[in-house]
Amino acid sequence: MKTDRVNDPQYGPAEVFAYFNEACYTAQLSEALVDKCLPDELHRSHFYILNHLVRGGNGETPLQITAAMQVTKTTISHSLALLEKRGFIETRRSETDARSKLVFITDTGRTLQKDVFEKVASLYGSILSVKDIQIMGDALSSLRFIRKLLDSHQGVSPN
Repeated sequence: MKTDRVNDPQYGPAEVFAYFNEACYTAQLSEALVDKCLPDELHRSHFYILNHLVRGGNGETPLQITAAMQVTKTTISHSLALLEKRGFIETRRSETDARSKLVFITDTGRTLQKDVFEKVASLYGSILSVKDIQIMGDALSSLRFIRKLLDSHQGVSPN
C-alpha cells in the first residue's frame, strides 16, 4: 500500500508547493544576476553549457548534454552550433563510434566561462554577507538531496 506523503499532517501540499515556488523564484533572481555578467553574444543557456563542460561534461555527446541541460535535441544542436561558430567549443568525431561526435570546450570557451564565473561571484559577493553565505552553505546538502531525488524520478508522470 502506497502512502501519500504529500498529505502528511505536518507538511502538506501547500508546503511542497511553497518550497518549489521559492526555489523557482530564487533561481529566476539568480539567473537575472547571471545575465548581467554575460557578454552580448552569449545567452545564459550557452553559458550553462560551457559551465557544464567545465564541471565534468567535457567530451560528452550532444545527447548527453541534452539530458544534462533538460532541453530538446534541436535546442542543443542550435546552441552547440552557435558556440562552435564563436570558437567556444569544438566537436570531434568519436574514436569508438564514427556516427557520433563529442563536444569539447576550447581554451577560449574556458576563459570565457571563467571570466563570467568571476563576474558572477563578484556580484554575489557585493550582495551576500558572511551570514548569508553560511545560511546557503547550511542549506546546500538539503538542496542537493532534493535535486538528486527529482533527477532520479524524471520518468514519473501524473496519474
